[in-house]
Amino acid sequence: TLSATSSKLTFSSQAKMSRPVQARRLEGVDKNIWVEFVKLADTYSTVNLGQGFPDFPPPDFLKEEFTRAFSGEKHMLHQYTRAFGHPPLVKILAQLFGKLLGRDLDPMTNVMVTVGAYQALFCCFQAFVDEGDEVIIIEPFFDCYEPMVKMAGGTPVFIPLRPKAPKDGKLMSSADWKLDPAELASKFSERTKAIVLNSPNNPLGKVFSREELELIADLCVKHDALCISDEVYEWLVYDGKEHVRIASLRGMWDRTVSIGSAGKTFSVTGWKVGWTVGPNRLLQHIRTVHQNSVYHCATAAQEVVAQGFQREFEHYGKPDSYFVQLPKEMQQKRDQLVQSLVAVGMKPIVPEGTYFLVADISEFKSDVPDVPNSDEPYDSRFAKWMVKNKGLAAIPLSAFYCGPHKNNYNSFIRFCFAKEEATLKAADDILQKWKLEKTTP
Repeated sequence: TLSATSSKLTFSSQAKMSRPVQARRLEGVDKNIWVEFVKLADTYSTVNLGQGFPDFPPPDFLKEEFTRAFSGEKHMLHQYTRAFGHPPLVKILAQLFGKLLGRDLDPMTNVMVTVGAYQALFCCFQAFVDEGDEVIIIEPFFDCYEPMVKMAGGTPVFIPLRPKAPKDGKLMSSADWKLDPAELASKFSERTKAIVLNSPNNPLGKVFSREELELIADLCVKHDALCISDEVYEWLVYDGKEHVRIASLRGMWDRTVSIGSAGKTFSVTGWKVGWTVGPNRLLQHIRTVHQNSVYHCATAAQEVVAQGFQREFEHYGKPDSYFVQLPKEMQQKRDQLVQSLVAVGMKPIVPEGTYFLVADISEFKSDVPDVPNSDEPYDSRFAKWMVKNKGLAAIPLSAFYCGPHKNNYNSFIRFCFAKEEATLKAADDILQKWKLEKTTP
């Protein structure tokens, strides 16, 4: 018996795998800013302005549709629907975006539903990017772009938006962060497969102007490059700014995949309903990735979103449209947070769109002294200190830059203002108390 046991132990030790288990595509992409900071916020924060989700409810008409879908007689909503999108949803998306883009869209070939915009992005990179392909990413960028490009075998090529402070002493705007045309042109080459555009931009809140988009479009046409256009905040634009869809520009429809999100559109981030809109020559390849990964999205959630879009299509441009009401409410929340931050000495960059506001924390460096020879960017250490010592959670801006550029923009943090009045008031209370502590001898 002892001999048999010894033999089993020897076999067991020999059977352990010694070669690497993980695929090479996972090397260097295992860390995730959200995993770290969500855990910190859950542990320490009393007010979480870090993650980008509303803590207020979705519109009443959508909640009513949700209740109807789950308690009604449509029992097939609990079963599979069409893999590439619930027919009522792709139909209304084709109607709405066809109107916005000025072209007739086929709901079966020009629209595909995904598990949130996140999966739409993943499908795009997997469908289009090969080993050796370069993908241009504009900094600051939503953090998943870089690892998704690398996992597809591509090489990210980064170009930063460069800030220029206004001369009149006004607060900086996200419009003051611009691409250098010559620098952008230099990033395109025969290896360029695509550029990722995010407008309105997370984290900065920049809404790219028509002129800026025409610059990008001309370069895409010249170099025969694709455009992956992340437009999840398309309805959240402030101060009368215009959201221009790059697919509507000359020469861009055939080379652009536009990505949207019901989470940001209807304030239901947990439903994870997203979509892609574009020419069939591109979407056919995205469908191939989709059918060989998740295959299918939640039927009932798609049904409710379809009803929400149907309602908005009928009320488009009218005062009672949610797409009209929501940005007005969000602009007020933005202005409220701007005032709170200015009052305590932070310097907010006023966003033209999105849920987010970036603030300069240079005046607070005495609270969190620098650490010589530290590899961690200053804003990351500041954000961790702030959540642990002040109970206020935010995200360091350096998280939205590639490794070599993180320390170039390390004196900013990102706040989310898509919060209830009580949440913003609680944040203001923390900031006012902090200010008092700084000024009291």
